[in-house]
Amino acid sequence: MKLNWTKKEFEAYLLLFAAHANHVEDKKENEFINTLVDKKTLHKIHTEVVVDSEEENLSKIQEYISNSKFTNSEKENLLRNIKKVLFADGSVDILEKKAYTILQKMLS
Repeated sequence: MKLNWTKKEFEAYLLLFAAHANHVEDKKENEFINTLVDKKTLHKIHTEVVVDSEEENLSKIQEYISNSKFTNSEKENLLRNIKKVLFADGSVDILEKKAYTILQKMLS
C-alpha cells in the first residue's frame, strides 16, 4: 500500500485513530483535534479512519512511520498530542491506554 499523506494528514489520521480507540467519538476529543488540524484535512481523513479496521489503521500508521523521516522532537510532539486527545474528555479507559501503548512503541 502506498500512502500519499502529508505529515499533517498523517497527524490527523493518528489523532483520530487515538480518539476512536474506545469506539466513541467524543466531542471534547474532536474539539482538541480541530485545534491542531484544519477542517479540510480533518474531513478528508476522518472517513478513512472510521472505515478502516483497527488492523488497517495500525498497518497504515506503521507503514507511514517506516517510510517517513521523523525527528525525535516530532515523535515526542505526536505522542504528547495523542495523550492530550485521550485526556480531552477527562478520562482514559483501557482501550485508549492500549492504543497509546501501541502508538508509543511504533513511534519509539
